[in-house]
Amino acid sequence: MARGSYTSENLTQSQLDLMLLLDEYEMDIFSLEDVKGLVPDQEGDINEIIENLVHKKVFSRIERGKYCRANFRDEKVIGSFLVPDGAIAYWSALNLHGLTEQFPNTVFVQTTKLKKDKKIFGVAYKFVTIAERKRDGVKKEGYGNHRYAITDVEKTLVDCFDLPKYSGGYAELIRAFAEAKLSSKKMIRYCRAINNIAATKRMGFLAQLFDKPGMKTFVGYALQQVKEAYNPFDPKGRDSGEYVRDWRLRMNISSEELISIANKIY
Repeated sequence: MARGSYTSENLTQSQLDLMLLLDEYEMDIFSLEDVKGLVPDQEGDINEIIENLVHKKVFSRIERGKYCRANFRDEKVIGSFLVPDGAIAYWSALNLHGLTEQFPNTVFVQTTKLKKDKKIFGVAYKFVTIAERKRDGVKKEGYGNHRYAITDVEKTLVDCFDLPKYSGGYAELIRAFAEAKLSSKKMIRYCRAINNIAATKRMGFLAQLFDKPGMKTFVGYALQQVKEAYNPFDPKGRDSGEYVRDWRLRMNISSEELISIANKIY
């Protein structure tokens, strides 16, 4: 049903009034509490009105207490709406930032809250719970009621190196890192937040290997984090390769291979 084109054939006056109110506030996705806040004098009736509109397929129920118009299916907005501090992240954010052409079958949502994975309108949502200290680098995209939270480019890459299983593959992640324009200041801030020395070393090594512009400060910071222990460059890779002493990394993906991956040479 198009916005503003309602007829009274199958809607009661109270249902029509609610639809027109949502039109006025340009709301396509909303919670029960959002609507109650708009009409505090009708708080007791709102739930019944909304449920009747769901039954009439004017609204769709996203989950308990959360709804959208029947034709609204924006996965980014729904994903970030499902938890109070939800942000589109990891592989999903890599794709939205144009850093990978691979399109994930799952929408990855980062949050400090515990939330079970679920499927809504045929779309799978994966909720990755992080510590409060890792909650940084989130910005808003979109307009009005269609706004959604997403991790910025630097935070997306740092998060993916922190938890590469959510990145869509290590080769894609390396290519994304090579292509992205990055800020040393942000990279340092986010690496401090995740507090993952192995991930910081890998990113510092890549920044140096690819001679990324404006990243000398970050490379210096990453070198300062190096401890005695060695880590494999690919955490899921084979137990082989040369040892790079400065970075305490075992290159189970060689520098030549990394450059080929970055240049999409197969």
